[in-house]
Amino acid sequence: MTVEVVVTGIGMISALGRLDSSWKNLLASGSAIKLHQPFPELEALPLALIDEKPTNLKILVDLVVKDALQDAGLVPPLPDCGVAIGSSRSQQASWEKLAIASYLQDALHPHSRSQDAEHPHSRSQAEPGNDSSKALPCLLQDWLETLPNMGAIAAARQIGSTAPVLAPMAACATGIWAIAQGFELIRTGQCQRVIAGAVEAPITPLTLAGFEQMGALAKTGCYPFDRYREGLVLGEGAAVFVLESAELANRRGASIYGEILGFGLTADAYHISAPEPGGRSAIAAVKQCLERSHLSPSDIDYIHSHGTSTQLNDQNEANLIRYLFPQGVPVSSTKGSTGHTLGASGALGVAFCLMGLKYQILPPCVGLNEPEFDLDLVRVPRRGNIKRILCLSFGFGGQNAVIALG
Repeated sequence: MTVEVVVTGIGMISALGRLDSSWKNLLASGSAIKLHQPFPELEALPLALIDEKPTNLKILVDLVVKDALQDAGLVPPLPDCGVAIGSSRSQQASWEKLAIASYLQDALHPHSRSQDAEHPHSRSQAEPGNDSSKALPCLLQDWLETLPNMGAIAAARQIGSTAPVLAPMAACATGIWAIAQGFELIRTGQCQRVIAGAVEAPITPLTLAGFEQMGALAKTGCYPFDRYREGLVLGEGAAVFVLESAELANRRGASIYGEILGFGLTADAYHISAPEPGGRSAIAAVKQCLERSHLSPSDIDYIHSHGTSTQLNDQNEANLIRYLFPQGVPVSSTKGSTGHTLGASGALGVAFCLMGLKYQILPPCVGLNEPEFDLDLVRVPRRGNIKRILCLSFGFGGQNAVIALG
């Protein structure tokens, strides 16, 4: 017998606010994108920050896990609850600080490393007033807390889980991939409950400089599917979900946002950043998802697109949708409101899709002024009979992820 997997709790934060605030601001066509200069060595750019300064990954994990459990009516400890929480950048901000501290220590104390090797206790004799001599040892004390899987481990500690703990990394497809892994843990009988999703605090000097070097960053804002789109705008955010077997959810009388019907995961095996021309592998991911969900293209009432506002993504995604969905299914991207939260973007998309199912409203494509593509793009919130939704994510390295919700 097939196990039905449902969502009973959502924890989410974006630059628009927590779950309810984000949803209300999105429906009001609000955008959290503003001009910021978080690092003096880099020029000001449009960004979607949760606060005035870049946030901390651990703070995001604690916040969204707490909100998801409260929303689901659950109280820790939950030893049998699995965890599948991923991140694309993970603790990169901490590693960059560690690298800078190491560089400064070497520059200011060029002989300290050789002296430390010969005299292990010589570090304690460093000048007490010199902060650079203290920075590296201080950061190294907690370096194990900065490993790529620590978001998932922190969540497991927070809820007291001794079940499977997974920490997927699949670039911008991470969020949907993590939810798919949580779905599979339940479908295969390993768990009856999993907390799954993704967290991202990507505003770091290296991330900004890297995307800037690629020419991928917008100069004024994010305009998905617009003729005059400039590129992506980075944002912070996280979304996690309490997934449960329908049997468990019904037994405890839990409220249900919706059901996860199926997913599709493929890889292009083509290029580190550019999508495969023709989108053959991305099309295969959508078809795989539809087949596993026992759906046809005509069954889909709405598509939450990846919609990054870059030239290549929006063109390829529009071509994919027109090829597979000739009936003109409604489409929107929410990145014009939240910015592109990289690995968490698919998870935020799923949260917005579930809110759309709950309230029977399709969210608008904020930032879209002059559409370039012949799609049924949702320009303002639209009410309708919404039963089945697809959420799409396409990541660097040709990572394609699609999830169906009902």
